[in-house]
Amino acid sequence: MKTRILLIDDDVAVRTMLRQTLTHFGHTVTEARNGKEGLELFALAEFDLVITDIVMPEKEGLEVLMELRKRQPPMKIIAISGGGRQNAMGYLQTARFLGATKVMAKPFSNESLIAAVDELMLGETPAQPPTHA
Repeated sequence: MKTRILLIDDDVAVRTMLRQTLTHFGHTVTEARNGKEGLELFALAEFDLVITDIVMPEKEGLEVLMELRKRQPPMKIIAISGGGRQNAMGYLQTARFLGATKVMAKPFSNESLIAAVDELMLGETPAQPPTHA
């Protein structure tokens, strides 16, 4: 299933790594360098999922999240953060309160990113590794 993803992150290295991972798994990715650019792109195209960083210039991820909830309430949104002025969990708790479908603290593995996307888009719970008794 090809998912159309809007990826918003001001860190070019993070954006590149996430894009490469997502496209490797068959998703179509449109990139934005900040929240302002992300909202402009969101208005121009259809997306199935938005992945947004929280701490960014121009317009922060929390502002993006609130705007997306106004424009398209059912949109699936993954909020990501490595922290900033406060720790990442504080930002992510706020993002969840404002309507993020899923939150992830940086750094996270490629596997956990793909599992989160699959869970949201396919309604599947990621497979758990077998445990040995």
